[in-house]
Amino acid sequence: MPAVRAIFISDIHLGTRASQAERLHAFLKEYESEYLYLLGDIIDFWAMSRSVQWAPAHNTVVQKVLRRARHGDKVFFIPGNHDETLREYSGIAFGDIRVENEWIHETIDGRRYWLIHGDEYDQVTRHHRWVAVLGDVAYNALVRLNLMLSRVRRLLRIPGYWSLAGYAKQKVKRAVSFIFDFEDAVAHAAQQRGVDGVICGHIHWAADRRIGNVRYLNCGDWVDTCSAVVEHYDGRMEVLHWGVQTVPLARPDEHGVAAPSAEPVAAVKSPLEVERIYLTPDV
Repeated sequence: MPAVRAIFISDIHLGTRASQAERLHAFLKEYESEYLYLLGDIIDFWAMSRSVQWAPAHNTVVQKVLRRARHGDKVFFIPGNHDETLREYSGIAFGDIRVENEWIHETIDGRRYWLIHGDEYDQVTRHHRWVAVLGDVAYNALVRLNLMLSRVRRLLRIPGYWSLAGYAKQKVKRAVSFIFDFEDAVAHAAQQRGVDGVICGHIHWAADRRIGNVRYLNCGDWVDTCSAVVEHYDGRMEVLHWGVQTVPLARPDEHGVAAPSAEPVAAVKSPLEVERIYLTPDV
């Protein structure tokens, strides 16, 4: 079983049909760590206010996290917009899990990473909540369609997990522009804080980029990308994809159109194989 110093995950969306809780549980069984950071949208109270879809695998993930905390992992929970009611408990520890609205993680080689969920840098979520809620409903409908496509893929014995929502993000130029606007805003805020990097979630798009003087890392999610960020014991930070096909996102040109990426699609040999994808060199 490989051991890493820290694991950063976000956007599990427990309580919804879309949550890939079984895949996350397999990932957490595979990787031991000293630190476990939960960077928001762990439990989806938005969706649960409409309909609760709490599968046995969701309980298994919760129990796994609690067990790791009891056995010595330092577990931090940084709430997101879908579990924002927990933000009022910032600074309080529930058992062995500490709730904070943001945190600074220092790597083994002394670099400082600012940890947030990231919704405060999403202009739609901040200023047009009703649009965000409407978009959430539409997104859940897309996920339900994706579940049907996944069943077809299994019948055809096609390995790996393919995300319809992720494919749409690559193809819709507004979504591409939104992702890069979000990343730039988060990186700018991190640079103002004088940190070496930022690790966040929220947009369901795993990434590892150098933006100005800041390293931007996004955990992705456990709905579309099934990805996490880890810190190795030599100080390397890495994005891990758990058996999901991924395509690097191309920055849009001056017309807002994303050029085709020259990077190859990551090969997925089995649904439970971790694909290590280095999007930028570690510095």
